Amino acid sequence: MTSTAPAIELKGISKAFGPVQANKDISIRVMPGTIHGIIGENGAGKSTLMSILYGFYKADAGEIFIGGQKTEIPDSQAAIAAGIGMVFQHFKLVENFTVLENIILGAEDGRMLRPSLAKARASLLELAEDYGLHVEPDALIEDIGVGMQQRVEILKALYRQADILILDEPTGVLTPAEADQLFRILGRLRSEGKTIILITHKLREIMDITDTVSVMRRGEMTATVKTSETSPQELAELMVGRKVLLRVDKTPAKPGEVVLDIKGLKVVDDQGVERLRGIDLQVRAGEVVGIAGVAGNGQSELLEVLGGYEQGTGSITLNGHSLDLTGKESDGRSRRRRGIAHVPEDRQREGLIMDFQAWENTAFGYHHDDAYRAGILMNNAAVRADTATKMERFDVRPPIPSLAAKNFSGGNQQKIVLAREIERNPDLLLVGQPTRGVDIGAIEFIHQQIVALRDQGKAILLVSVELEEILALSDRIAVMFDGRVMGERLPAETDEKELGLLMAGITDTDHPHSVEEIEANLAHAGGDAHKEV
Repeated sequence: MTSTAPAIELKGISKAFGPVQANKDISIRVMPGTIHGIIGENGAGKSTLMSILYGFYKADAGEIFIGGQKTEIPDSQAAIAAGIGMVFQHFKLVENFTVLENIILGAEDGRMLRPSLAKARASLLELAEDYGLHVEPDALIEDIGVGMQQRVEILKALYRQADILILDEPTGVLTPAEADQLFRILGRLRSEGKTIILITHKLREIMDITDTVSVMRRGEMTATVKTSETSPQELAELMVGRKVLLRVDKTPAKPGEVVLDIKGLKVVDDQGVERLRGIDLQVRAGEVVGIAGVAGNGQSELLEVLGGYEQGTGSITLNGHSLDLTGKESDGRSRRRRGIAHVPEDRQREGLIMDFQAWENTAFGYHHDDAYRAGILMNNAAVRADTATKMERFDVRPPIPSLAAKNFSGGNQQKIVLAREIERNPDLLLVGQPTRGVDIGAIEFIHQQIVALRDQGKAILLVSVELEEILALSDRIAVMFDGRVMGERLPAETDEKELGLLMAGITDTDHPHSVEEIEANLAHAGGDAHKEV
């Protein structure tokens, strides 16, 4: 009886970036026709390891075997030739190209584009039928949601005849319904003999879809186990090196005076579409109000108006004083002076300048503060010292103020933004998607910081597409659909099912509703969701 060779085997892989050892003597075997999960804290080295396998980085030491054969992978073209495809967390698509054009980009059959397009169209229809990856070939990428964009990335890899697929945090920007559909597709790919490596920080996804899971911590491989023989608690401890609380530990809220009072807030976008249709909402001191909803239903616009990024009409008061919604005092700087701090939904586009150093990013928006000034100039030494203190308090790794933001993992980028905003002692904290793409240890820490701020008597408005997070953190929940608040609920008196119906625009829960009705409403709700991502 002959044993089956691993689809992938890495032996003794090491990689350093200056003083940072990203991977240290890592060995891993992935069997063909399986879904193999890789988990670890942000900065554990997961993405670096997969980037070596895909040819983006060259290992300092170690060997790669594909199907039992030693294989050199100096670049991504070599990886593709070896049958490896990779779907990145931040998609590599040209937004003003069609689906078909993106799929053949870099894989054209010659100078004449038309034969390549014809061949790709026929191949696309066949792949869609085989794997349930149906997309509109002639749709522009900018006109489809992220769920469909992710299908395009998978189709790109399959079109190039990939037998091995690497997915890096694939559900970080997906709604729960889109994530479920993705997992059905992955299950189908596995049944057809494809080998899948799934990098994720979500333990529920690991338990639901993988066959085997490997755990990384601080650049080293700490364990590989069969998924059926482990538990979320054990995996969390292996990831972090200590016991992790998988629930939010908080005492009942003690709401005080109204801090934020919104009445009749409306927003119309540049195309004349009404994004907010008369929002009424209050947030009190000492409470977390969570906003639930399918992305694209006005939550982003609500945060943008409150944060000074967008203008609107209606009435907003903060601590009893009106906020300017259309004039020269409606910008972010004015909001910060009034005591509003804002953690935006997209940390890379709105929260950080990726090429700038950490100490520069911690000063953004607050660089006019007296503590950061030396006469008419910025006191750079003071900013660096303050950044070092913030990095220590928020456990940013590595704690190097001079490191560019782009060189931190996603979770540590998020901690930099949170440290900048929370440490300003705001009256109102706006938080958009606080733990998107963040590992379990960092999630626990971020949740603790939000609850601690609430317990200090601060008002917090939380937007998240994660219903578990909304239910766990919120003291009150408002559900948005199509630019309106459909209703408010107390977490102890509702569940994901009821919130899901409200998110689909259905308020009458006394009568059953068909799956078709709910899906139609959700499609309407999320039709243009995530275009900004």
